[in-house]
Amino acid sequence: MAEVAGTLIKMDRWDVNQRDGAGVTPLIWAARYGHEEVVRLLLQKKDIQPDKQDAEYGRTALSWAAGNGHEGVVRLVLGPRFVNPGSVRRRWGKTARVLYRLFVNPDSSCECGQTPLLWAAEKGHEGIVRLLLGPNDVNPDSSGRHGRTPLSWAAGNGLEEVVRLLLIRQNVNPDTRDWRGGLTPLSWAAEKGHERIVKLLLRRKDVNPDAADTKYGLTPLYWATEKGHEGIVKLLLGQKGVDPDTPDAKYGLTPLSWAADKGSVLNGAVRPS
Repeated sequence: MAEVAGTLIKMDRWDVNQRDGAGVTPLIWAARYGHEEVVRLLLQKKDIQPDKQDAEYGRTALSWAAGNGHEGVVRLVLGPRFVNPGSVRRRWGKTARVLYRLFVNPDSSCECGQTPLLWAAEKGHEGIVRLLLGPNDVNPDSSGRHGRTPLSWAAGNGLEEVVRLLLIRQNVNPDTRDWRGGLTPLSWAAEKGHERIVKLLLRRKDVNPDAADTKYGLTPLYWATEKGHEGIVKLLLGQKGVDPDTPDAKYGLTPLSWAADKGSVLNGAVRPS
């Protein structure tokens, strides 16, 4: 595959940046499926446009590689040949040649608002998250689909190491609500039963352990109780400011009512009023 692609690329008979019938460039195809050697060959072309988006989703080669877990391709695309012109903290490559280069923006978003970091965090590609966070050129608190941040996706999907990487960043808000229902990362982790992530979030002083969502007024305790996650229920009840007797906004049920309705007393974890 790489040999054939290399021969075609070296012939210089066509535009290497041209989109095909599917609206995708050769570089995006190679990055999407992790063909590192083909990506390397294409990036060596002087006229390559490494940040060109596909026609359907508005995703770049970096976006596809980050979302599909191709760490080697991400390293190539973020290599020293390219400079991020929007960066105020750090530049890649030699600044003397900035005007003669095409650039890669590591924080570009596709049509649905997802950045490479969001794709990598959602899918749990820890190495790629680390790479993208390293240069300090990306926004670790960006929001994409449904207004969810990288931390929201990682917490909801049980990706503990990604959560750790994000929480050490000072510019990450661990209590951000999504747009769909107003759930915080803690609520997502509590609902899905990710106890270790709940512990990590509760260590932060800027996390509200009793934050109700904006749709039904459900707190992390409600979610954990309704789903039967006893360990998380106990953790939350041990937090100052958590009220086990607050009714939800839709049915007026307390956490204990939820547990009783589901046929689980949770071994006495929920205190009756």
